[in-house]
Amino acid sequence: MGNLSYKHFTLGVEEEYMVIDPQTRELKSHEQKIVHEGQKVIKDKVKAEMHQAVVEVGTDICQNVDEAFNDVAILRKTISEIAESLGFSMGAAGTHPFSHWERQLITDHARYNEIVNELQEAARSNLIFGLHVHVGMETREMANHIANSTRYFLPHIYALSTNSPFWEGRLTGYKSFRTKVFDKFPRTGIPDNFDSIESYDNYVKLLIKTNCIDNAKKIWWDLRVHPFFNTVEFRICDVPMTIDETITIAALFQAVCAKIYKLRSQNLNFMQYSRALINENKWRAGRYGIDGFLIDFGKEEEVNTRVLIYELLDFIDDVVDQLGSRHRLAYVHKILENGTGADRQLKEFDKTQNLVSVVDYIKDNYLAGI
Repeated sequence: MGNLSYKHFTLGVEEEYMVIDPQTRELKSHEQKIVHEGQKVIKDKVKAEMHQAVVEVGTDICQNVDEAFNDVAILRKTISEIAESLGFSMGAAGTHPFSHWERQLITDHARYNEIVNELQEAARSNLIFGLHVHVGMETREMANHIANSTRYFLPHIYALSTNSPFWEGRLTGYKSFRTKVFDKFPRTGIPDNFDSIESYDNYVKLLIKTNCIDNAKKIWWDLRVHPFFNTVEFRICDVPMTIDETITIAALFQAVCAKIYKLRSQNLNFMQYSRALINENKWRAGRYGIDGFLIDFGKEEEVNTRVLIYELLDFIDDVVDQLGSRHRLAYVHKILENGTGADRQLKEFDKTQNLVSVVDYIKDNYLAGI
């Protein structure tokens, strides 16, 4: 099997950032000024989001994790410089520690107006910031196979990304409250597995035919075979505070895909677990981050989350050198040592008992490692 090529597992990374008022540290509408200025420099890599205090960026198609790192670094730096020149600050966290969604403006755009009109308060309150990682696929059939099998690892990787412990000025008790907010949307969470790409396509066609959705982009699952590109898109994670965390998580998703592909090429399949079981682990990951226990369904017992993350690193070990990502995955140990974004936000709050300081901490880490 030495000649297996992983070249097609390209990466695309999308991040959502918060626009912060440097005086009050509240979320602030930038009236799309950052986006308009950004488009002059980085073209369509920067987009408006539903809420005006959100800026979304996306990389080019990257051949490997180092390219992705450089692309995200340029995006964070460019957006930061533009924001500063306009009198704003930027930050990356799954939720803002204390701003209230009721005071935030919605972007005037046909698609967003339509979503707000349909989903009402669920859409208006959806003031959250995520990370989406696209991994390139050879075929849509292979994409479906890989999506089915990688569902199992979503909670493990999500635990490492947890970065939203506060909501509207309250300590939520969750390491990631962002997913709790997003759960109010339809068609979210861990998807079922589909026995073929045709059955997925038929599901989408049925929803379109019956006016549930107008296109497959309104399927907001934690991972999906992308409706238009040949990618599997991983959508479960909070946007991480720093670039190192983002690239490490992208490297994990890429490696898990490559490993499932390698097993498939040896006629081996990874065990399929039901959505109901994987959901138990997702709930635990959102509540406890890396400090709790996840269920090992093979052994049918609870196992320390950190131990399972080390097991995940062992599982993917034989593909990471060919992907060229070993040095990025080494950062997983740093996350386990220093805590996730949520752990560090909570530590800052413990120290200061002040949510403004927590926002400052998020702001100060936006360009860390770049």
